[in-house]
Amino acid sequence: MNLLHHPRLVQCLAAFQSQAELVMVMEYVAGGELFERIVDDDFEHTEPTSIQYMRQILEGIQYVHRQSIVHLDLKPENIVCVSMSSHWIKIIDFGLARRLGEREGPVKVMHGTAEFMAPEVIAFEPVGFTTDMWSIGVICYILLSGDSPFQGNSDMETLHNVTAAQWEFDEETFSEISQEAKDFISQLLQKDSRRRLPSDQALVHPWLRKTEQSDKKILSKERMRRFLAHQKWQKTGNAVVALRRMSRLAHKLDDPVTIPSAQEKGGNGPINISKFWVAQWTFDPSLWPSSLAGFPHPEVTWLWNNAPVQECLQLPIDCEENGSCSLAIARLSVEDTGHCVCSVGGEAECSARLMVQRGSNMQMPNTEEEQEKKE
Repeated sequence: MNLLHHPRLVQCLAAFQSQAELVMVMEYVAGGELFERIVDDDFEHTEPTSIQYMRQILEGIQYVHRQSIVHLDLKPENIVCVSMSSHWIKIIDFGLARRLGEREGPVKVMHGTAEFMAPEVIAFEPVGFTTDMWSIGVICYILLSGDSPFQGNSDMETLHNVTAAQWEFDEETFSEISQEAKDFISQLLQKDSRRRLPSDQALVHPWLRKTEQSDKKILSKERMRRFLAHQKWQKTGNAVVALRRMSRLAHKLDDPVTIPSAQEKGGNGPINISKFWVAQWTFDPSLWPSSLAGFPHPEVTWLWNNAPVQECLQLPIDCEENGSCSLAIARLSVEDTGHCVCSVGGEAECSARLMVQRGSNMQMPNTEEEQEKKE
């Protein structure tokens, strides 16, 4: 933030650091999110006003890139108005920003907001300054249409749409949008990052250099309202799900988990004691989504009584194509009662106690041929 002093960027005015915390005094920006302002009834929303906003965004990002910094989290929430009566905007939230350069080497990241992430981020390939330009292309598309080009019914579907980089201008939605604007978006939403316009060239694109104000047709705000409503619903839903999962997990960490033996279940195969999804796991698969998100897939490590679990015939570990990972215990007995931990990439882990009642040894096939027959 000490390198980013520009009128189009939120400013860090001071910082104080102690052994326990870092306090940053930031500029107060009172106008609220740009998209929230646009849907107000008394706020003008036309293609010329959209040009003004995009020009300001690019001026800020051009300065950021000239400082060899990439933002990596450009989205509507991070574009805010200076005041309630102003059309000037600022870019905020540099929490994910990274410095690029030969000294730092290639930079790969696995964070961002699915809808605005560039394909190279999802593929865990090196990012560059044009990574931000992809996000600006998505913002511009939504600004002019109120629709999101890659939004799916879930984050996984959205990420798939971005990776495929297949999008189009809806004939009805973009019927009143100029060809120059469509060309501007098209030159940013290129899957190959080398083909995207850098900030310097984007600023001199014919669309942004238009000065005539002849076409001041009011753009529809209804689709924008639906987009914002969906975003709020998604945030609220994610928060509720997270709280619910934390509550359930808190109970499961304290309560023993009882698994009946194979004889009680009437079977003689290995018992699947746990499944893991996105840094959470539980003995009740119905409580969690059945998909594992990560690019690349995070490494999953199992610990039993603080010792790493080595995969063997008695302890098969499986990761399926649908993203679920499981640890099975063969020959389950009361001696298997203990403490199990699932660790994800060394950064997140969940644990629970396993209690086995009236356990019985479960005989596993001794040869691969017998195993195939058993299956």
